[in-house]
Amino acid sequence: MKRMLLMLWLGVLIVPVVRAQGDHTEVGVFADYFRMSQTSNNYLGIGARGGWRLFPHVKLEAEMAYDFDQGFGEQTTSAGGTVVFQNANIHVLHGLFGPKIDLGHGMFHPFVVVKGGFDKFFVNSCPATFSCVSSQIANLRASNVNGAFYPGAGVEGHLGPVGLRLEAGDEMYFASGTHHNLRMAFGPYIRF
Repeated sequence: MKRMLLMLWLGVLIVPVVRAQGDHTEVGVFADYFRMSQTSNNYLGIGARGGWRLFPHVKLEAEMAYDFDQGFGEQTTSAGGTVVFQNANIHVLHGLFGPKIDLGHGMFHPFVVVKGGFDKFFVNSCPATFSCVSSQIANLRASNVNGAFYPGAGVEGHLGPVGLRLEAGDEMYFASGTHHNLRMAFGPYIRF
C-alpha cells in the first residue's frame, strides 16, 4: 500500500512537469545500418522509435529495427570429406530502450544515447513481409536472443514539428563475450 501511494504521489508530481515541457512526444522511422563484426557483414533494415520527454533535455526512447537477410557463403565439410558451400540467410531484430540526452537547443543540436535491450539473430527463408517480422517478434524468446548495450551520439534538426535525425554508435551484444558492432540510423521524426 505504501508503494502504491508513493508511485501515485510521484506521478502527481511528474506529470505536470512533463506536460509543461511542450513537444513532449516524438515518433519516427529510420533506415538502419548494422555491421556485424563476427562475420564482417553489412545489414540494412528499417525501424521505428518513440520518445517521451522526462526533463527539458532528457527523453526516454524505445526503438525496434528489423535488418533484412544478408546471405553469405558458408563452408561445411561432411563426414565423407565433401566440402559444401551454402548460403546462410541471417536476419537481425534489434530492440533498445534508454535515455537520449540533448546537448543543445535550437533547430540543430547534438545528442547522446545510452540504451540497453536485445539483438535476435535468426536464419530464416521467410520474405521481408509484415507477417514474417511480426512472427519473429512474437517468438522472441524461442531462439537466439542476446543482451545488447548501445552507446551512441548524433545530430538532429527540425523545422517546426518535423525533423531529421542521424546517429551512430557501438551496438554491443553479449554472446560468449562482448561483440562490438557499428550501427547507424537515419530518418525523419515528428514531435508533438
